[in-house]
Amino acid sequence: MLNAQRSNFQAHPFHLVSPSPWPLFTSISLLSLTTTAVLTFHGFSNSYYFLWISLFTLVFTMSLWFRDIISEGTYLGNHTSAVQRGLNMGVALFIVSEALFFVAIFWTFFHSALSPTVELGGMWPPLGIAKLNPFELPLLNTVILLSSGITVTYAHHSLIQGNRSGALYGLLYTILLALIFTGFQGVEYSVSSFTISDGVFGSCFYFGTGFHGLHVIIGTAFLAVGLWRLLAYHLTDNHHLGLESGILYWHFVDVVWLFLFISIYYWGS
Repeated sequence: MLNAQRSNFQAHPFHLVSPSPWPLFTSISLLSLTTTAVLTFHGFSNSYYFLWISLFTLVFTMSLWFRDIISEGTYLGNHTSAVQRGLNMGVALFIVSEALFFVAIFWTFFHSALSPTVELGGMWPPLGIAKLNPFELPLLNTVILLSSGITVTYAHHSLIQGNRSGALYGLLYTILLALIFTGFQGVEYSVSSFTISDGVFGSCFYFGTGFHGLHVIIGTAFLAVGLWRLLAYHLTDNHHLGLESGILYWHFVDVVWLFLFISIYYWGS
């Protein structure tokens, strides 16, 4: 009887993940999303319908996957201190990989900007591209995004100190500032005098700022889930790994925008 009881307990602090269909479904959704996106870019008839279906499927399957992870960490007690250290390392390595992705974008930009070819007119920005004024909407967006970094840090420290209302308001203000930033970025795109097809400058500008905007949207969703979990009393002052990962991701988004503003908006113009 005693041996049977002992067999119910683990002899290690790590989490042996139960079989789950969501990683496979997420991979299939990602493959479908990229394939339909390429077909849409090349103008295949009705391919955008499948693009939206793939996007919905991806969000749906990832939501179910994250639901299971939240249950494991909140209700089942599987996220021990050893598991949390591993998850923190995984998030840190993920952010490093994202940073290297943006390094490639900056590399492309400076490769063309520091030595403009004859096709670009030997000048940067290339001939025919209207220079951007970095001290108008880009500067306002910079202030907004840096302010969101302050409010999310305030929310984090409030949670650690047991100040629930401060954490809630800090996260709420951060999400609002993020939505305003995204809206202003859309306004900037709508009034811009060039497009992504206008040479290497347009490609670098829209690829860099567009992917940063995508990261802002993902980070906003990340923090919104953290706000919901905080409202549902899932998080404590010493056990809030999901929110902490979202905050770290948000600081990464802030730093990338500073490099974008200095290099593409200010120096590049």
